[in-house]
Amino acid sequence: MEQPTKEQIIHRAYELWEQAGKPEGRDDEFYHLAEQELRNADKSSTLRTPDSL
Repeated sequence: MEQPTKEQIIHRAYELWEQAGKPEGRDDEFYHLAEQELRNADKSSTLRTPDSL
């Protein structure tokens, strides 16, 4: 999987922020959480097998 773009990270961070009730002052937290989630997305793919790791 390619590295997520800044736009993808921002979009996902916004979704996470909304789901958390739109708390103020936690922008960086949600950005980093979204970035980590997107970077690790392919690691949870059901199509991956031990041979393809």
